[in-house]
Amino acid sequence: MFVQQLVNGLMLGGAYALVAIGYTLIFGVLNLLHLAHGDIFMVGAYVGLALALAGFPPWATLGGAMLAAAALGVVVERVAFRPVRSRGSHVTPLMTTIAVGLVLQHVVVKIFGAEPVAFPAPFAAAALALGPVTLSTLQLLILGTSVALMALLELFLRSTPTGMAIRATAENPTVAGLMGINVSLAIVITFAIASALAGAAGVLLAWNFTGLSPFFGVKVGLKGLAIMLLGGLGNVTGAMVGGLVIGVVEALSVGYLESSYRDAFAFAVMILILLARPTGLLGARLQSG
Repeated sequence: MFVQQLVNGLMLGGAYALVAIGYTLIFGVLNLLHLAHGDIFMVGAYVGLALALAGFPPWATLGGAMLAAAALGVVVERVAFRPVRSRGSHVTPLMTTIAVGLVLQHVVVKIFGAEPVAFPAPFAAAALALGPVTLSTLQLLILGTSVALMALLELFLRSTPTGMAIRATAENPTVAGLMGINVSLAIVITFAIASALAGAAGVLLAWNFTGLSPFFGVKVGLKGLAIMLLGGLGNVTGAMVGGLVIGVVEALSVGYLESSYRDAFAFAVMILILLARPTGLLGARLQSG
């Protein structure tokens, strides 16, 4: 049973990590919290729902959700961050992003209604027995997609000029600008990537839980924010590790305790880890490894 719950936790944690990475990228570059990030995750899930109900295949559902979330992230950067980030206040962006999140929730309620809706499974899942572990093809798809997206992000940050520009901007925007880096463009790309990952996570978790509501993003957004703290502020690899840790902790609490305690148990473990390591599991600052 332990191995089974471990695998379930890794699947769940991979999707959580994608949300936390988005928080981490934006905080690492701007040193500001994006409190509408969970609602972008939710909008991505609803775009995926609309595409799935229209008959699009799983890959198009996932890709469409990522593109829509990326575009929305760029709009949020233009509306809620760019006009206020030069004022030196950390409070103003918090309020503007909270306002954006509330607007997004009400727009989705207006279009889809406030009641939870069923998210169709991408395909008829088959069970694969591997010794003591039983995996479904849907679990493999969710885990494989999460790992692939994290690996692509790691490669992007390490090996591409744009990725290195984002890392330089996170290190020191002023120096990056003096080196010829277009800091504003790097920030926009950061928002697009972070939001696309959130959109992907929205579809993956909707596939797993098969249900969706306009307030789905609030809970997952808070969890992603906590995972960012757990992994280390601005640390991309830490967000990956933190997401997997929390996913495993949740799965084990469901397997050995009660499902109603999963969030309380996960946050309790986070508190204990942060008491022992206040800077997070891998320490603070934006890095790719």
